[in-house]
Amino acid sequence: MAGTFSDPQAEMLDRVAAKLRDDERFEALLGSGSLAYGGFDEHSDLDLVVVTRPDSHAAVMTERHGLASGLGELLAAFTGEHVGEPRLLICLFGPPLLHVDLKFVTLDDLDGLAERPVILWAREAGVVERRLAAAPVRPSGRDPQWFEDRAWLWLHYGATKWLRGEYFEAISTLDFFREKVLGPMLQRNAGRPQRGVRRVEGLAQAEARLRPTLAGYDRAAIGQALKQTAVLYVELRELEPPLALTAHMPALLFDLVEGM
Repeated sequence: MAGTFSDPQAEMLDRVAAKLRDDERFEALLGSGSLAYGGFDEHSDLDLVVVTRPDSHAAVMTERHGLASGLGELLAAFTGEHVGEPRLLICLFGPPLLHVDLKFVTLDDLDGLAERPVILWAREAGVVERRLAAAPVRPSGRDPQWFEDRAWLWLHYGATKWLRGEYFEAISTLDFFREKVLGPMLQRNAGRPQRGVRRVEGLAQAEARLRPTLAGYDRAAIGQALKQTAVLYVELRELEPPLALTAHMPALLFDLVEGM
């Protein structure tokens, strides 16, 4: 496991492990996210996977908020349907403020992994280790055609909002495109997981390439950022081109933006 824990992080991990250890419904506590793949520091969230006995999982899911409340002063918590993960409880504790994600799974759920977590505590460590070692890891990420099929529709949407004078909406679209397309493609091209714009500052030339896609509340700046976003997308797709390119793009988009 990479990185060192701040006092609040270490204390929270101790409390979680102690609570699970004293409850026979729980089998293990795993660390995912930056705890597993590196880059963990004092500003990181605690991404925790709680392995629950199969016959207790349904009950635990209904008691999640109460379990979290027993770990410290729980300021806010909500479930992860918005990221397609209803088993996830996203928590904010404090003071001091600490973000903790608690994902409740069974041992069988470890057969489908996007990353290999680390074991922080286990009632039967050997069983969990063997299960993790045997589980295939299928990194999450989009293929080149996924990006191509969406890129020009999203950019056209941003351009039409810019033309209408909806500058906040156009800026929001540029931000969305950077998160969903440019960031993941920069990460992919560097051999890293497609994690949006997370830590792209650590990639060579990433800042210089992304800054022209930023825009303030200014008509000319937004139009220029739209064009630069399209240019960068075309550059980034060259390393892994899609099977089918969208006809007449980016020429038609440039005509639309430059015609105003």
